[in-house]
Amino acid sequence: MSTIAPPEPLRIGPRVRALREAMDLSLRDLGDRAGVSAPMLSQVERGETSPTLAVAARIAGGLELSLSQLLRLDEADGVTVVRRAERRPGGARARGHSYEVLTPPLPGQRAEVSHHVLAPGAATGGPDDPPIHEPGSRETAVVTAGRVTLVCDGIAHDLEDGDAVTFDADLPHHFENPGDREASFTAVVSAGLRRS
Repeated sequence: MSTIAPPEPLRIGPRVRALREAMDLSLRDLGDRAGVSAPMLSQVERGETSPTLAVAARIAGGLELSLSQLLRLDEADGVTVVRRAERRPGGARARGHSYEVLTPPLPGQRAEVSHHVLAPGAATGGPDDPPIHEPGSRETAVVTAGRVTLVCDGIAHDLEDGDAVTFDADLPHHFENPGDREASFTAVVSAGLRRS
């Protein structure tokens, strides 16, 4: 007679913490969004308890993910695929600017890849906006369609389809679309790297 092995505990603590921190949420904020107490979330993040599937689904919902996305991202095989439909929408601050985060928020990850689309005349921000990246961050952007102008520390840099630029992302900066058609670019931000 065979016995059924008990299910493996859900080990999602590091993922939940990385996602919560990437979204700039406190334990209480996530708890309110997910309908799970802050002490329970703290225990899950520290690996002191394994949530039930129902609780894990509520946590995933609070992180704007499906349960399958949260669990699949926690696989430890070293490869994480983010399907087009699973991309996380970014919180664009300016009208005519939209973007998606292409990288999953993995524990310890220090870089983020995002794809941005700018309507004609739109910008990612303005000249008076403060820097949004931590000190020592670097950004590389590649224009994938149209024309884009990077304004970094008050200096404009015109870029065309296929051009790439790397700059200190902790300086005030924004991208503009000076053209009469939609423009797009892909950006990689490496957080907190020392300048050489």
